[in-house]
Amino acid sequence: MTVDPAAAPLEVDPLLDDPETRIIVCCGSGGVGKTTTAAALGVRAAERGRKVVVLTIDPARRLAQSMGIDSLDNTPRRVKGIEGPGELHAMMLDMKRTFDEIVEAHADQDRARAILENPFYQSLSAGFAGTQEYMAMEKLGQLRAREEWDLIVVDTPPSRSALDFLDAPKRLGSFLDGKFIRLLMAPAKMGGRAGMKFLNVGMSMMTGTLGKLLGGQFLRDVQTFVAAMDTMFGGFRTRADATYRLLQAPGTAFLVVAAPERDALREAAYFVERLAAEEMPLAGLVLNRVHGSGAARLSAERARAAAENLEEGRIVDQGHGKNGVREAASPAGSSPDSPDPGPGQLPHQETESQTPEQPSVNQLTAGLLRLHAERMQVLKREQRTRDRFTALHPEVPVTEVAALPGDVHDLAGLRAIGDRLAGGSPATGAA
Repeated sequence: MTVDPAAAPLEVDPLLDDPETRIIVCCGSGGVGKTTTAAALGVRAAERGRKVVVLTIDPARRLAQSMGIDSLDNTPRRVKGIEGPGELHAMMLDMKRTFDEIVEAHADQDRARAILENPFYQSLSAGFAGTQEYMAMEKLGQLRAREEWDLIVVDTPPSRSALDFLDAPKRLGSFLDGKFIRLLMAPAKMGGRAGMKFLNVGMSMMTGTLGKLLGGQFLRDVQTFVAAMDTMFGGFRTRADATYRLLQAPGTAFLVVAAPERDALREAAYFVERLAAEEMPLAGLVLNRVHGSGAARLSAERARAAAENLEEGRIVDQGHGKNGVREAASPAGSSPDSPDPGPGQLPHQETESQTPEQPSVNQLTAGLLRLHAERMQVLKREQRTRDRFTALHPEVPVTEVAALPGDVHDLAGLRAIGDRLAGGSPATGAA
């Protein structure tokens, strides 16, 4: 499968080399290779002279293994083995620890301890819907504010939808501004006897009902949490808005990662449209795990026909440059003029030394031809799928990465992916 010449190629190296590029966000649906792409970009940028940090939210820890690090945590760690003038650091988002750091940084010691020990906070920081995506945005904002790295590569969370990363700040803001939260905050804001009167009279029915549904202790935990967090809610929204604007800034580049499959490219197209609607800078599409063949000139139809000829005891007659089919003669019915198979010629049938369990050369060749036909069908299907995407979005630059026979597990593998990202020819024999 080759890149459509009508589609603009994605030039990765100029993007990585541009000092104005400060953030690259790799996004897309799950299972398309975002983590590997982010790591390969980080390695290539560092070896070309940038000081890079790669932020991954992938729980599989493949990034740490491929970079030769025992484990990643919420602190950037230097990657050894970079062959170039730059530096590479890597980290994995610890959602709860990031939330704890926010609390510790924006609350006094006593209030921070009360929040951190609150059961509702512990549940919220560990698994509330959207918390992981929001904390990824928080960590990105923290890294950018430190000015320690001149390029940040973000591997977005493996969410149900690639859009969760963009929606998280708004969702958390809606939660903090919701009527339920404001109602729970009201007694604390009113304070004193008036607050108690409001709590005892105005909320008695609500708390009684919620207490039955959620449990009285849970409701008290929520109220305690809301009272302690009241002064921090505005900070959450402010930082979320600032990070959102950072994603819209010219120094940010989004790379949509997809596989050459219908569902993945459909979501990629949707994400491209969403980025345009949000006025966020799209650098291009990385089409991952593209299949290729070193014998692409042999079509699936011809390969299948040749396999059938071999299996039926016929071979292609190439004598005198003519293409034709002739039946293989059996020993009993062979003519005296029929020559014996010479060196380098395919035998017309099994010899006595072959057992029924041993496939003949013809059978093996036919099997390989059928495998090739199946591969060519895959290539054809991938090309149709890609053509549909480029027809919808001809303005989106595209680069392709050949499918590899196995997982990437070291820096050499990441360099190979980086070469392909930057325009290296796909491996024609890739599996």
